[in-house]
Amino acid sequence: AERADFSDFFGNSVTSIAFRDAHETLDIRMNARVSVSRPEPDLDVSPDISGLRSELDLVRSLSPSAPHHFLAASDHVGIDAAITAYAQESLAGSAVATAVDLCNRIHRDFTYDGKATTVQTRASDAFALRRGVCQDFSHIMIAGLRGLGIPAGYVSGFLRTIPPKGKPRLEGADAMHAWVKAWCGRDAGWQEFDPTNGMRASNDHITVGYGRDYSDVAPIVGVLKTTGGQVGEQAVDVIPVAVEKV
Repeated sequence: AERADFSDFFGNSVTSIAFRDAHETLDIRMNARVSVSRPEPDLDVSPDISGLRSELDLVRSLSPSAPHHFLAASDHVGIDAAITAYAQESLAGSAVATAVDLCNRIHRDFTYDGKATTVQTRASDAFALRRGVCQDFSHIMIAGLRGLGIPAGYVSGFLRTIPPKGKPRLEGADAMHAWVKAWCGRDAGWQEFDPTNGMRASNDHITVGYGRDYSDVAPIVGVLKTTGGQVGEQAVDVIPVAVEKV
């Protein structure tokens, strides 16, 4: 196999592998020990939508994290009139408050259904169905925020599989998970929201990559030539380890 490792435009680590010989199976495994420490949500210092647009005009950077990359339509996320109208019902006094309300409404109004959509489903189609999985709910929230003028992107990662004692198990814990990042102004910066579970991203959310939508951070992309059928399986376990005191 020929292997190359590099970083894409958004800074995500990418491994490219080319197999020249015939093979019957492809097994990809990843084992890692990670440390996550997200700050608790601070005082909301984000501007309202009008103020956010004024702050956007002052941003001159086109670096990978610049908000301007996350305003326009992308492969899975169009600027959809119906989704924008839905998002307008969440307009509040600040960008963060708007995103929090939209996140909670999607969690409340949509049904988690692993058979309703595919990885090719666009935000507008999932919105019409009112059901889907984390990818769909994230795309819908991204479309709504962009329709309001709030830069928004897609976060791909993992969720803690086994919940803390006394807390419910989060949706999406047995596979790759997705949530949303939204640019809420120069002072608030990028904030992350999980519409599948109706919450802010927490220490149970482990980030793998960022992009404009799923197509930028799909876990496996490639070309396969085959003479027979194919079956894919995936499994995820995210287990906390005890912290050693020093």
